[in-house]
Amino acid sequence: MKRVFGRNVLAGMGTCVSAIGLAGCATMSNPAMDAADAAATTARADAVVTMVTPERARANPGNWPNADSPDALTDTATEARITGIIAGLTLEQKVGQLIQADIGSISPADLKTFPLGSLLAGGNSGPYGDERGSAADWDRMVREFRAAGLSYDGGGTPVPLIFGIDAVHGHNNIPNATIFPHNIGLGAARDTDMIRRIGAATAAEVAASGIEWTFAPTLAVPQDLRWGRAYEGYSSDPAIVAAYSAAMVEGLQGQIESRAMLPANKVAATAKHFLADGGTAGGKDQGDAQMDEAELVRIHNAGYPPAIEAGVLTAMASFSSWNGVKHHGNKTLLTDVLKDRMGFDGFLVGDWNGHGQVRGCEATDCAQAINAGLDMFMAPDSWKDLYANTLEQAQNGTIPVARLDDAVRRILRVKAKIGLLDNPMRDTAPYATVGKQEHLDLAREAVAKSLVLLKNNGSVLPIKPGARVMVTGPGANSMAMQSGGWTVSWQGADVTSEDFTNGQTIWQALDAATGAAGGTAVLSEDGSFKQKPDVAIVVYGETPYAEFQGDVATLDYQPASATDLASLEAIRAKGVPTVSVFLSGRPMFTNPEMNASDAFVAAWLPGTQANGIADVLIARRDGKTPRGFTGRLSFPWPNSCGGRGTPLFPLGTGYTYANVPQVGTLPDTCSDAVAGAAGEVRLFDRGLDQLATATVIDGGVTSALVNLVGSSGGGNFVAAGFDRTAQEDARRLTWTGPATLQLDFAGVEDTADQALEMLVKLDARPEGAVILKSGREGATGIDLAPTLALAAQKGFRTISVPLRCFDTGTQSDSGLDRIMLESSTPLVLELASARIVSQPPAAGCNGPF
Repeated sequence: MKRVFGRNVLAGMGTCVSAIGLAGCATMSNPAMDAADAAATTARADAVVTMVTPERARANPGNWPNADSPDALTDTATEARITGIIAGLTLEQKVGQLIQADIGSISPADLKTFPLGSLLAGGNSGPYGDERGSAADWDRMVREFRAAGLSYDGGGTPVPLIFGIDAVHGHNNIPNATIFPHNIGLGAARDTDMIRRIGAATAAEVAASGIEWTFAPTLAVPQDLRWGRAYEGYSSDPAIVAAYSAAMVEGLQGQIESRAMLPANKVAATAKHFLADGGTAGGKDQGDAQMDEAELVRIHNAGYPPAIEAGVLTAMASFSSWNGVKHHGNKTLLTDVLKDRMGFDGFLVGDWNGHGQVRGCEATDCAQAINAGLDMFMAPDSWKDLYANTLEQAQNGTIPVARLDDAVRRILRVKAKIGLLDNPMRDTAPYATVGKQEHLDLAREAVAKSLVLLKNNGSVLPIKPGARVMVTGPGANSMAMQSGGWTVSWQGADVTSEDFTNGQTIWQALDAATGAAGGTAVLSEDGSFKQKPDVAIVVYGETPYAEFQGDVATLDYQPASATDLASLEAIRAKGVPTVSVFLSGRPMFTNPEMNASDAFVAAWLPGTQANGIADVLIARRDGKTPRGFTGRLSFPWPNSCGGRGTPLFPLGTGYTYANVPQVGTLPDTCSDAVAGAAGEVRLFDRGLDQLATATVIDGGVTSALVNLVGSSGGGNFVAAGFDRTAQEDARRLTWTGPATLQLDFAGVEDTADQALEMLVKLDARPEGAVILKSGREGATGIDLAPTLALAAQKGFRTISVPLRCFDTGTQSDSGLDRIMLESSTPLVLELASARIVSQPPAAGCNGPF
């Protein structure tokens, strides 16, 4: 039965259908609105949505493929039951079903007053404030929230909440869970059956922690690798994404069967992000996909029909736009295409306050998104005001009753299929399911299959039995670098080996395998050695990042490139063959590094089971060939910094030990380098340390701040992330006593005609002096308090301090490589960015700045 209870039939439905298992049948929550009024209100809402959607961003459903959710998702008995439940809900409960809050901004007690339908844990949210909580901690927390929701005291029929989490490469939220390679590596493996098995393993671990919904798989088809989420896509080839789509959904959910719930070791999947987040201009996160409809369908929609046909229970709208119109408010895409043409019968959830980016909307007010087809707001910290405003809009008809009931129906349909309506406190598998050996072995297999060999001159690989091996490079012993973003924390930068005692760093894996083959391995921090090794394995690449913060202006491997390249060249100059193991969330311009390497392996972001790398690189003691390379590029490898032109290695490239073409000397300069603003040095921007290292000094104790987040050892300073225009893209710097924030960077040689530009906000004037200085011996600094006082209570303001105004103390040169900001009195300063920019010489030094 396909959409018998869809939005068009529900419009004007005024009778009450008895609910299976419920004693009575309540009246509709807005009895005064008859069918004619409902139809008129729906028409007005549709007209508003159409009016604000320009022709270039209106999808024609006839241009899109047909698809259908399985009939088993909408079986007659379940739909009748849902109809009865809807009839028993108050208007407050219906609206509550549409709201999803983050656990960091809500307590179980709130659910006794606010009948929300869903909760999530964002990338930096953990049970009871501990992002390193165990499976037992997660399970206990979810049960506490769910029990509180069922005790809602506002009347009607309580509905169990659904809990969602980003388990995007395994259950990456829990230490010692199984962490698989990120999707870009899985795409290189070209193994659909393995994808299905990975989905099943991930589902089992998520379910074992009491959670029943994951925001995966990502079905983006990234076309510009400057996009910071490129590694979340399986490939730039829509055919690969389409092939993996159904397999991952089936692995996570199993088969959808009529009148049957998902097994206890399965979870609801999410097809995301609809649509074309991988096609935005310039690779900008949350940007604009500027293309015609044919390209939108052919490339970026490829993964959705297979996911829908496989029964995916939820989908997520993309932050991005199509030809200038935000997807969260585009009815032609969300309703006309996704739900009607492609037959998606699950529910559609928004992304993190994404509805607030719709024209005319705010995070706390956006009827447009619901009327366009969104079924559930993701409102992590805006949920309370959004609930109040949405309730008012449902009461006055701005959101038609038919659209409201359709959204609630879709959400209840998924809750029924998961089993929440019958057993809200779903039993979990043993907590030991998380990180079980069978799953770790699967991850090891996935790592081995994901590796791509791009160069092996002189057949340096595999490493021969009995070899003396030096392992070096910043990624050699870094669990964070090999795991990437979305690992324990959102950006993944603070992951350590202690978080995954069931895993191995690349060094640990190579050391064990070399020893087992009768050789010896040495870890060298700086690439130096006393006894000449037979071969050096240099592990380097990108440091961890996630969405938004991973966007780059150029694919030129930087800024660590100079150090890594120098190390490769120095080792090779001593006559030692070099093997590069490159860790990255995307192919990059690495021609100089390839020239300095005898062998080059693209290892992507392999996760915690680095034994899979050793399985391929190290020959066994008996001399037999190791596992061997089978991976092939799922993205073209660029021959330029902008990624344009003929690639160095086309999609599908991947050499083996039996197929080892020689790679000659490559051009080592970019043909289309993309530069930033002239003279600009970004110290902090978009929630990420750009070219600066941040520390805080408090009471003589210096503490590191990763991406400008953390606290001082003396307790007088805290830096916390918050959402300004995107998730955690700004920092709230709080002084409660004397402390100094310090930014160290590569430096500028000449401070003339340049300035430190900061985008800041204060709610209160400083209580005392706020000193900005160079940090050099004898430097006195500048008191910013008068300038900050003028900026107080005026929102975000730009402060620009000429670098020539900095007192360099006893230093004789005019360069600058350190900036310090100190306060001895309480101060709360919100910082969105800090940059060094060019400035006309007329600017004075007397302030205000």
